Order: sequence, then C-alpha cells, then structure tokens
Amino acid sequence: MEIQTERLTIVPCTVENYLDFSNQYGLKHHIKLHINKLKQDPTIKGWGVWFVVNKEQRNVIGDIGFKGKPDEGKVVEIGYGMLPAFQNKGYATEAVTSLIKWAFSSGKVQKVTAQCLKTNVSSIKVLEKVGMKQISTQGEMFMWGMIKSFPHDE
Repeated sequence: MEIQTERLTIVPCTVENYLDFSNQYGLKHHIKLHINKLKQDPTIKGWGVWFVVNKEQRNVIGDIGFKGKPDEGKVVEIGYGMLPAFQNKGYATEAVTSLIKWAFSSGKVQKVTAQCLKTNVSSIKVLEKVGMKQISTQGEMFMWGMIKSFPHDE
C-alpha cells in the first residue's frame, strides 16, 4: 500500500518500516504513539501516520495521516507536516490532495476534516488549495472540512 504522485511516494507507517524511515526523519512522538496503537490493532494501517518521501532525493521530507479510523459518520481528521527545507514548495498540497483522494476512494470516508492554528498561514493556504472550507473556530484554531461530492470521486 503506497500512494504515488508526480514528486512523492507516500507510505503508511508500519511496525516493519518505521525504524528505517524514522532514522531519516526522526522518531517523533506521534509516530511512537501510532506504532503502539498499530501493534494493538493492525487494522488501523492507513488510518494513522504516513511518511512523505521525495522521489528525487529518496528521503523522508514530512509526514501526513489521519487521527484514527473513520468514525460512524464516515469522518476522518487529517494532519500533516513537512520539514522546514521542504515547506512552501507545494509538497504538503500534493500529499494532502493525494491522501484525501485515497480516503474518499476507500469507500469508508464521506468527510475529511482538519484543524490549524489561526496564525498558521502556510497550513491555511494548503487547506484552501485542496478545496477544504473553513467551518468553524475553536479558540486559536480554525476547523476545516471537505465532503465527498459524488459517490465515485477518485
């Protein structure tokens, strides 16, 4: 299971691959948490952390993923981050677009949500570019959403 885009390979974090990728990227706290959950429930593969790999340089440039499996309403929340050297180059937009398409094509998702700080201009631009709409605010956060438009969106 992996997603190919023009410039990226997006690979789900697994018990088998996380050490190799983390050696390039660093073993961040949310990756450790995901691995612990994955060991308890292998069915969350794909619904947690994915590594974003630059095809040209063949190195991990960020991570993206969902904060768990789709809920009863077929909703998932997406999150992402790119290393500073790879920000403002369109990689986040490319990765987020692809992972949203993957989620909608799974048949298990009807809505993707996200949240970002009101001051995070870069993240706001990514969410706008991928077609998400701001749906509310909660304290210092903007809440975003995107509904699958058609039954056969892919």
